[in-house]
Amino acid sequence: MKMRRSMTQILAGIAFAQEYLMFYVHSTDHMGIEGQYHWLLRLVIMCCLATTLIGIALPKSFLISFVRSASLMFQGIWCIVMGIMIWIPYLLPKECYLNSEEGHQVPRCHSDEAMHRAKALVNMQFSLYLLVTTVFCMLSYIFISKYYPEEPEYVLLVKGATNEGEDLEAK
Repeated sequence: MKMRRSMTQILAGIAFAQEYLMFYVHSTDHMGIEGQYHWLLRLVIMCCLATTLIGIALPKSFLISFVRSASLMFQGIWCIVMGIMIWIPYLLPKECYLNSEEGHQVPRCHSDEAMHRAKALVNMQFSLYLLVTTVFCMLSYIFISKYYPEEPEYVLLVKGATNEGEDLEAK
């Protein structure tokens, strides 16, 4: 199966597209804090989707694989942050609360000003977690590249020579 890697990338792309669609449809009625968290999550999902689709054309690109891995890790971190920050009442921003609506809890704010402040805090939180994740990934890469240096590739010095049984010095 020569196309196995490409087919795997296509399947991953379909999964990310489905995940994006699910959060897009799910977020249409969430206009407050929860909607802001979901909108930012959709940005990360789009990054995963884009790098997966680009990975089909560039299967040996380290940079594409590195960015996809980092964005997938950030997606998991952001999902955990969303769960903690939205559903633990004392972690909600100032003047915001959990309101029971139609059998489930919904984060609401007392005023438009409180809502804008809460969305700004969500944006700052996203930026902070993105920065920390980026620094972690870069430091990990630097550490690993120092611990496991690249193996040098050897090239032939003479055109037409092969490594099998030929004496380069004799030529």
